[in-house]
Amino acid sequence: MIAKSELKEKKESPSKKVEKKETECLNSTPPKCNPIGPLTPFQRRDEAYEIRENAAQYQRDLPLPNHPCNGDENLYSNKIGNFTKTLPHNELGEVDINAYNVYINALTTGNPDIFETIPLGGSRKLANPQASYAYDLMGPDSHHLTMMIPPTFNSAWRVGEMAEDYWSALTRDIAFTNYDTSCLTIQAAADLSKFSDFRGPKENGVVTTQTLFRGDTPGDLVGPYVSQLFYKDVTFGNKTLLQQYNSPVVGDDFMTSYDEWLSIQNGDEPSSSISFLSTPRYIRNGRDLGQWVHVDFTYQGMLTACLILLGFGPLALDQQNPYLNSRTQGGFVTFGAAFILDFVAKAARVALEAAWYQKFLVQRVLRPEAFGGCVQNNMTGATNYPINQELFDSSVLPKIFSKYGTYLLPMAYPEGSPTHPAYPAGHACVAGACATMLKAFFNEDFVIPDPVVASPDGLSLLPYSGQDLTIGGELNKMASNIAIGRDLAGVHWRSDSSEGLTLGETVAIQILQDYKDTYNEDFNGFTLTKFDGTTIVVG
Repeated sequence: MIAKSELKEKKESPSKKVEKKETECLNSTPPKCNPIGPLTPFQRRDEAYEIRENAAQYQRDLPLPNHPCNGDENLYSNKIGNFTKTLPHNELGEVDINAYNVYINALTTGNPDIFETIPLGGSRKLANPQASYAYDLMGPDSHHLTMMIPPTFNSAWRVGEMAEDYWSALTRDIAFTNYDTSCLTIQAAADLSKFSDFRGPKENGVVTTQTLFRGDTPGDLVGPYVSQLFYKDVTFGNKTLLQQYNSPVVGDDFMTSYDEWLSIQNGDEPSSSISFLSTPRYIRNGRDLGQWVHVDFTYQGMLTACLILLGFGPLALDQQNPYLNSRTQGGFVTFGAAFILDFVAKAARVALEAAWYQKFLVQRVLRPEAFGGCVQNNMTGATNYPINQELFDSSVLPKIFSKYGTYLLPMAYPEGSPTHPAYPAGHACVAGACATMLKAFFNEDFVIPDPVVASPDGLSLLPYSGQDLTIGGELNKMASNIAIGRDLAGVHWRSDSSEGLTLGETVAIQILQDYKDTYNEDFNGFTLTKFDGTTIVVG
């Protein structure tokens, strides 16, 4: 017999067993796996490098653009034509020149330490000016894109846009469906028609209640003011979202007293807040739309639009999609839902980089609220700024004064505009880029089923009957809604919005250009209609 002590010696301890298994694993040879595919690993590595190099070389070889500005910064020593919010100001709302010079020095040098020395007039901070120097690894470099010259401070073009902002403040609570019958919107259209350089859409040379506060892209003037992509239910995973949103109470306007206005220009926090109705509404008027673009995240609208369009099925996809007629395959990572959603998000930040470069390093255009302070001081005789006479001949200023007791621009947000310059509008750039992406991936001629329009109270959706509403037209309209919604709130000019859409469109097209050679599928390129109505193929 074997003694118990001998059995104990022969028995391996648990730790010995673990050590033995680890040794076996280290000494074993893993099964060899040979990846399959048309290229060897070395060939794949070199081709990936070549694709990246070609994309970079394409961007590098594009002609270097000029970067024109309107010249106001050099023309006015008190900087009345430029963005100065958050810096200290005197009682007229004119910026402290020493503070402005530090701000310009920081922007000129790009030195992070100098940015930390910019004098502020209150607690609010400048919104990320150093983003204007950022590089990206796809699409165009932000410094390689240009824009047209914005309106000058003293131009007829500028005061036409200011009158539009005044009228949009007076009409914020009028339902879009009532524009044809409201005395205020009828007066607004007639008054804007008198400005010699108003550049909003017109019918037979005049602004009408059908064109009032609308964009001027294909589809903008067709059907209801608000895009169907703001009304349709959104399939968000396993939840359906109704597009009803918090709606501010009627007449909830801000910054109409001079002391409040000056405090906000200096960067103080607002002393009041927005009040809301108890029941959410569908977007039915300018106040609702202005509040939607007050709190949305960067590409929220175009994300929900993408989800809605995907829900329309294969017929809504672009007809060049290589999987539409495949017998054995469907798209997903490429040319499917994951692919499209990713490109919408990709475009948003690159578009913002392009906007921030123009805002801080090229244009530095003042916000409408600041111009309103200039109008107020001229009307009281405190100043004699060179504001074009057409604004003082307009019927809008007496109406503003009659309702609010000042000539300041009534704002929909208690804090007024964001703390970055006006031109171009960031919302517009993002909307333009993302809408362009979606037009590249979906069938622009697809007719949206069961169109609707919000009831005047915003509590329900009513059937719409009229001219067909297409994906292309409603994407354009949604982009304009997002852009002009900021104008309706008082924080932007029309030119910020229209030119922002175009800048975003350029960003998206160049991102598509960078990616055109990265696919294995038989693919003839991305076809889309630009905001100016021309059709292009990227491929």
